Amino acid sequence: MDKTEILDFSGKTVIVTGGTRGLGRVISESFLGAGANVVACARNAPEKPIFSELNDKEAVFFETDVRNPGQVESLISEVVQKFGRIDVLVNNAGGAPSVKSSDASPRFNEKVVSLNLLASMHCSQSVFPVMTAQEDNGVIINISSVSGSRPNPTGMAYGAAKAGLDNLSKTLAHEWSPKIRVLTLAVGLIETDESSDFYGDDEKRLKLANHLAMKRLGKPEEVADMCMVLASPLARWMTGTTVEVHGGGESPFYLKEISDTSIDCLLYTSPSPRDRG
Repeated sequence: MDKTEILDFSGKTVIVTGGTRGLGRVISESFLGAGANVVACARNAPEKPIFSELNDKEAVFFETDVRNPGQVESLISEVVQKFGRIDVLVNNAGGAPSVKSSDASPRFNEKVVSLNLLASMHCSQSVFPVMTAQEDNGVIINISSVSGSRPNPTGMAYGAAKAGLDNLSKTLAHEWSPKIRVLTLAVGLIETDESSDFYGDDEKRLKLANHLAMKRLGKPEEVADMCMVLASPLARWMTGTTVEVHGGGESPFYLKEISDTSIDCLLYTSPSPRDRG
């Protein structure tokens, strides 16, 4: 079945931060394909228009630095003036280069936390009065990462910010629901135009994929599909929830170092609870 038949966002207005490239662009295109009016904001204009081949709808671009509360307020005001409402906010803007924790400067850490946590706070607070005044209210989806729930070497500030983002969603859900549903997508390893910068060449990406339960990296469209499900009435009783989209996650690395014989030995010689006492 065509997903647009059950996920129809016609007449809805969706804001996607960082919505001009990578995962954000695909999220923008997916909501466009489902009939939504999409506003993609970023610091730099897209190299080519963002549109859906399904219906030829094109996203509206607003140049916005979401780390700047004043620019965020202006964005929200202009969107309401143009479309009259805001139904979905996807806080997607984020990312950070790898830096050893001992080498990361205070200024670097501040910038990473500002983009990956504080920006989502600014945007969420700014849409609050708009969404709560609407009859149908709204949905906020925070794009987080598996790095927020596991150790993240060379990404200290990024991992900490994403952990904070997960908590932000739960906190706002308890304060703002049922008028506004707030959810988190914890994204794993996905293929984008910038994958080689993070994961290396094809051979390295294949090795990474083999550690996942699904044995492949994810596709941006698969994350975008889940965004639409969570923003739709299908998820009407979901709020304060973190949904993991990571292909089953990574297998424990120690299992690769233990032979089948060793595993059998562990399974059949482990002491029972009574033997431990």
